[in-house]
Amino acid sequence: MPPTPPTINLPFPHHHSLHASRVVLMYYHHSESWGYYTAAAAAAAAARVMADPLERVARLASENAVVIFSLSSCCMCHAVKRLFCGMGVNPTVYELDQDPRGKEIERALMRLLGNSPSVPVVFIGGKLVGSMDSVMASHINGTLVPLLKEAGALWL
Repeated sequence: MPPTPPTINLPFPHHHSLHASRVVLMYYHHSESWGYYTAAAAAAAAARVMADPLERVARLASENAVVIFSLSSCCMCHAVKRLFCGMGVNPTVYELDQDPRGKEIERALMRLLGNSPSVPVVFIGGKLVGSMDSVMASHINGTLVPLLKEAGALWL
């Protein structure tokens, strides 16, 4: 009988012990300012990198109730993130300037939006809401909160 492989203790929020021969690599992205986590198995991450940018956008947008594609230095992106956080919504944010294929995703978002700026782009419940002007229009006319409730991002 082969010896038992050593145990690796990983310092994640919930303590995990995995045998070295069966470790599934996980990556975590944590932003102190927004407090969100994104985790995926290494195989899933590799598949995402290989996918068509439009397919990747659709997949990422459907994985969480509220998804924002953003640039970390964009003031309008910051404003839309603050809007959602101020409403008690915890959006999943993909900072395209920190993604190795962010430029490809940005071009795919521009194709989706037409002539609008490429970021911020907001998806709620997997459906494209649009850029900052569409989000603000929805907020002003009262349709944003029902969308958030329907997607399960807002309970009140």
